[in-house]
Amino acid sequence: MEQLWWHASIWIGLALISSLISIRIGVSVALIELVVGIIAGNTIHPEITEWINFLASFGAIILTFLAGAELESQTLKKFWKESLALGVIGFFAPFALSWVAAEFLLGWDLRAAQIAGIAMSTTSVAVVYAVMVETGLNETPIGKLILAACSVDDLGTVIALGLLFTSFGVWFWIFLPRMHRSL
Repeated sequence: MEQLWWHASIWIGLALISSLISIRIGVSVALIELVVGIIAGNTIHPEITEWINFLASFGAIILTFLAGAELESQTLKKFWKESLALGVIGFFAPFALSWVAAEFLLGWDLRAAQIAGIAMSTTSVAVVYAVMVETGLNETPIGKLILAACSVDDLGTVIALGLLFTSFGVWFWIFLPRMHRSL
Protein backbone atom coordinates (compact mmCIF):
# COMPACT_ATOMS: atom_id res chain seq x y z
CA MET A 1 0.00 0.00 0.00
CA GLU A 2 2.92 2.34 0.73
CA GLN A 3 4.12 1.87 -2.86
CA LEU A 4 0.76 3.04 -4.19
CA TRP A 5 0.92 6.28 -2.19
CA TRP A 6 4.56 6.83 -3.14
CA HIS A 7 3.79 6.50 -6.86
CA ALA A 8 0.70 8.71 -6.53
CA SER A 9 2.72 11.40 -4.74
CA ILE A 10 5.33 11.39 -7.53
CA TRP A 11 2.64 11.91 -10.19
CA ILE A 12 0.86 14.57 -8.16
CA GLY A 13 4.21 16.29 -7.54
CA LEU A 14 4.91 16.31 -11.29
CA ALA A 15 1.48 17.85 -11.91
CA LEU A 16 2.17 20.51 -9.26
CA ILE A 17 5.55 21.30 -10.82
CA SER A 18 3.85 21.60 -14.22
CA SER A 19 1.27 24.01 -12.81
CA LEU A 20 3.90 26.19 -11.13
CA ILE A 21 5.99 26.35 -14.32
CA SER A 22 2.86 27.16 -16.31
CA ILE A 23 1.94 30.04 -14.04
CA ARG A 24 5.51 31.33 -14.01
CA ILE A 25 6.05 31.38 -17.80
CA GLY A 26 2.45 31.94 -18.90
CA VAL A 27 2.07 28.84 -21.09
CA SER A 28 -0.87 26.45 -20.94
CA VAL A 29 -0.53 23.85 -18.21
CA ALA A 30 -1.54 21.07 -20.65
CA LEU A 31 1.49 21.84 -22.79
CA ILE A 32 3.82 22.06 -19.80
CA GLU A 33 2.45 18.75 -18.48
CA LEU A 34 3.42 17.11 -21.78
CA VAL A 35 6.97 18.46 -21.56
CA VAL A 36 7.37 17.58 -17.86
CA GLY A 37 5.98 14.11 -18.58
CA ILE A 38 8.51 13.55 -21.36
CA ILE A 39 11.38 14.74 -19.17
CA ALA A 40 10.26 12.72 -16.14
CA GLY A 41 9.62 9.61 -18.21
CA ASN A 42 13.13 9.74 -19.64
CA THR A 43 14.98 10.66 -16.45
CA ILE A 44 13.32 9.46 -13.23
CA HIS A 45 11.13 6.79 -14.90
CA PRO A 46 8.08 7.01 -12.62
CA GLU A 47 6.23 3.71 -12.46
CA ILE A 48 3.02 3.55 -14.47
CA THR A 49 0.73 1.32 -12.43
CA GLU A 50 -2.73 0.06 -13.36
CA TRP A 51 -4.22 2.71 -11.08
CA ILE A 52 -2.32 5.52 -12.84
CA ASN A 53 -3.44 4.14 -16.23
CA PHE A 54 -7.02 4.09 -15.00
CA LEU A 55 -6.84 7.69 -13.79
CA ALA A 56 -5.24 8.84 -17.04
CA SER A 57 -7.85 7.08 -19.16
CA PHE A 58 -10.68 8.36 -17.00
CA GLY A 59 -9.35 11.93 -17.16
CA ALA A 60 -8.99 11.76 -20.95
CA ILE A 61 -12.56 10.49 -21.29
CA ILE A 62 -13.93 13.23 -19.05
CA LEU A 63 -12.00 15.94 -20.95
CA THR A 64 -13.26 14.57 -24.27
CA PHE A 65 -16.85 14.62 -23.02
CA LEU A 66 -16.41 18.15 -21.69
CA ALA A 67 -15.08 19.25 -25.07
CA GLY A 68 -18.06 17.59 -26.76
CA ALA A 69 -20.47 19.22 -24.33
CA GLU A 70 -18.89 22.57 -25.16
CA LEU A 71 -19.95 22.25 -28.82
CA GLU A 72 -23.25 24.00 -29.33
CA SER A 73 -25.66 22.94 -32.06
CA GLN A 74 -25.99 26.57 -33.19
CA THR A 75 -22.22 26.76 -33.69
CA LEU A 76 -22.23 23.55 -35.70
CA LYS A 77 -25.08 24.83 -37.85
CA LYS A 78 -23.44 28.22 -38.33
CA PHE A 79 -19.91 26.96 -39.06
CA TRP A 80 -20.57 23.49 -40.49
CA LYS A 81 -18.75 24.18 -43.77
CA GLU A 82 -15.70 25.67 -42.10
CA SER A 83 -15.45 23.05 -39.37
CA LEU A 84 -15.93 20.23 -41.87
CA ALA A 85 -13.30 21.67 -44.23
CA LEU A 86 -10.76 22.28 -41.45
CA GLY A 87 -11.41 18.91 -39.85
CA VAL A 88 -11.16 16.95 -43.10
CA ILE A 89 -7.98 18.73 -44.19
CA GLY A 90 -6.59 18.47 -40.66
CA PHE A 91 -7.08 14.72 -40.78
CA PHE A 92 -6.30 13.74 -44.36
CA ALA A 93 -3.20 15.87 -45.04
CA PRO A 94 -1.09 14.48 -42.15
CA PHE A 95 -2.64 11.02 -42.59
CA ALA A 96 -1.69 10.72 -46.25
CA LEU A 97 1.73 12.36 -45.90
CA SER A 98 2.71 10.26 -42.87
CA TRP A 99 1.45 7.03 -44.44
CA VAL A 100 3.37 7.67 -47.67
CA ALA A 101 6.53 8.76 -45.82
CA ALA A 102 6.48 5.76 -43.47
CA GLU A 103 5.81 3.23 -46.20
CA PHE A 104 7.90 4.53 -49.10
CA LEU A 105 10.62 6.65 -47.50
CA LEU A 106 11.18 4.67 -44.30
CA GLY A 107 10.30 1.24 -45.70
CA TRP A 108 7.73 0.32 -43.07
CA ASP A 109 5.19 -2.39 -43.85
CA LEU A 110 1.65 -1.40 -44.86
CA ARG A 111 -0.03 -1.81 -41.44
CA ALA A 112 2.71 0.06 -39.57
CA ALA A 113 2.59 2.89 -42.13
CA GLN A 114 -1.21 3.12 -41.82
CA ILE A 115 -1.11 3.36 -38.05
CA ALA A 116 1.65 5.98 -38.32
CA GLY A 117 -0.62 7.99 -40.62
CA ILE A 118 -3.50 7.75 -38.18
CA ALA A 119 -1.29 8.64 -35.22
CA MET A 120 0.12 11.73 -36.95
CA SER A 121 -3.31 12.94 -38.07
CA THR A 122 -5.00 12.71 -34.69
CA THR A 123 -5.88 15.96 -32.93
CA SER A 124 -6.17 15.67 -29.18
CA VAL A 125 -9.49 17.32 -28.44
CA ALA A 126 -8.71 16.99 -24.74
CA VAL A 127 -5.51 19.04 -25.02
CA VAL A 128 -7.05 21.60 -27.39
CA TYR A 129 -10.04 21.97 -25.08
CA ALA A 130 -7.85 22.40 -21.98
CA VAL A 131 -5.83 25.15 -23.69
CA MET A 132 -8.99 26.85 -24.97
CA VAL A 133 -10.59 26.91 -21.53
CA GLU A 134 -7.42 28.32 -19.94
CA THR A 135 -7.23 31.11 -22.52
CA GLY A 136 -10.98 31.75 -22.72
CA LEU A 137 -11.03 30.99 -26.46
CA ASN A 138 -13.77 28.39 -25.95
CA GLU A 139 -16.22 31.29 -25.54
CA THR A 140 -15.33 32.96 -28.85
CA PRO A 141 -16.72 32.04 -32.27
CA ILE A 142 -13.25 31.12 -33.60
CA GLY A 143 -12.65 28.92 -30.55
CA LYS A 144 -15.94 27.14 -31.08
CA LEU A 145 -15.05 26.64 -34.74
CA ILE A 146 -11.67 25.15 -33.79
CA LEU A 147 -13.29 22.75 -31.32
CA ALA A 148 -15.79 21.66 -33.96
CA ALA A 149 -12.97 21.09 -36.48
CA CYS A 150 -11.05 19.06 -33.88
CA SER A 151 -14.12 16.90 -33.36
CA VAL A 152 -14.37 16.28 -37.12
CA ASP A 153 -10.66 15.38 -37.12
CA ASP A 154 -11.16 12.92 -34.25
CA LEU A 155 -14.16 11.42 -36.02
CA GLY A 156 -11.90 10.83 -39.04
CA THR A 157 -9.47 9.01 -36.77
CA VAL A 158 -12.18 6.72 -35.40
CA ILE A 159 -13.49 5.97 -38.89
CA ALA A 160 -9.97 5.29 -40.24
CA LEU A 161 -9.17 2.95 -37.35
CA GLY A 162 -12.44 1.12 -37.90
CA LEU A 163 -12.02 0.77 -41.66
CA LEU A 164 -8.32 -0.13 -41.69
CA PHE A 165 -7.99 -2.31 -38.61
CA THR A 166 -11.36 -3.99 -38.09
CA SER A 167 -12.05 -7.37 -39.58
CA PHE A 168 -15.59 -7.36 -40.87
CA GLY A 169 -16.86 -10.85 -40.11
CA VAL A 170 -20.07 -12.60 -41.00
CA TRP A 171 -22.03 -10.94 -38.16
CA PHE A 172 -21.17 -7.46 -39.43
CA TRP A 173 -22.61 -8.22 -42.87
CA ILE A 174 -25.70 -9.89 -41.34
CA PHE A 175 -26.51 -6.84 -39.18
CA LEU A 176 -25.46 -4.13 -41.65
CA PRO A 177 -28.82 -4.04 -43.52
CA ARG A 178 -30.67 -3.81 -40.20
CA MET A 179 -28.43 -0.97 -39.00
CA HIS A 180 -28.96 0.90 -42.26
CA ARG A 181 -32.77 0.67 -41.99
CA SER A 182 -32.75 1.89 -38.38
CA LEU A 183 -30.79 5.02 -39.31
